[in-house]
Amino acid sequence: MVTGQCLCGDIKFEYDGPLGPIALCHCSQCRRAHGSAFSASAPVQKVRFRFVSGEELVTEYESRPGKYRAFCPRCGSQLYSRVDAIPGILRLRVGALDGPLGKKAAQHVFVGSKSDWFEITDDLPQYEKTERTNDPH
Repeated sequence: MVTGQCLCGDIKFEYDGPLGPIALCHCSQCRRAHGSAFSASAPVQKVRFRFVSGEELVTEYESRPGKYRAFCPRCGSQLYSRVDAIPGILRLRVGALDGPLGKKAAQHVFVGSKSDWFEITDDLPQYEKTERTNDPH
């Protein structure tokens, strides 16, 4: 079981299942949404995810047709993203999780559009777009 919350603590959640591979996404939408060089997320099964508090506060923004980014409207913390095409999966923002995860990032995706001010210095696999074409990153 992993737990997480937004920055202000109004929204809390838990996930009772395995975290998928952590992807570091360098696409322009993730960079803009997170205000950073990349976002870090892992796929999780929606049926094993639940809100402990604040579910009614969660706001979703449709960043492209069929893709939604969920965040706290008070503090702006990103929580997850989801796509209509894969209804059973959420991409949980691992920065919102509490405590250690016991796993490391697995890959860099969308490096073809990464920022010019950030240099990737690790030896994780890098994908021009994404590892799988149906990956909602």
